[in-house]
Amino acid sequence: MRVSPQRSRLRLNGDAVLRGTRAGALRGLLLGAEHLLAESRKLVPINEATLERSGTVSVDEQELTAAVSYDTPYAVRQHEELGYRHAPGRSAKYLERPMNSEAATVAALIAAQLRRSLRGR
Repeated sequence: MRVSPQRSRLRLNGDAVLRGTRAGALRGLLLGAEHLLAESRKLVPINEATLERSGTVSVDEQELTAAVSYDTPYAVRQHEELGYRHAPGRSAKYLERPMNSEAATVAALIAAQLRRSLRGR
């Protein structure tokens, strides 16, 4: 018995793949940064909640970067001053600590969105 070879053709639309993965990366960055913001808000020093409310997420679509920031005149000082007294559960390094402890979760959120974009969903 003789088997004839099968031929297949695969077309890859590279531009569409790149657009999809870029969109997935942007979605992942946004979700990861929002997760980090939520976790940091659990630690941010709180008096009148002005500092907590000033927290925001921004995504630079061109550079594919995301940032979490707090915008009050005293945000940096509150973050860096280890000697300040805070309410229970609140602390200095309110952004740095979640950045370190949640790095794997943020990476997983980004990876999930990239996988999703590659599946075409």
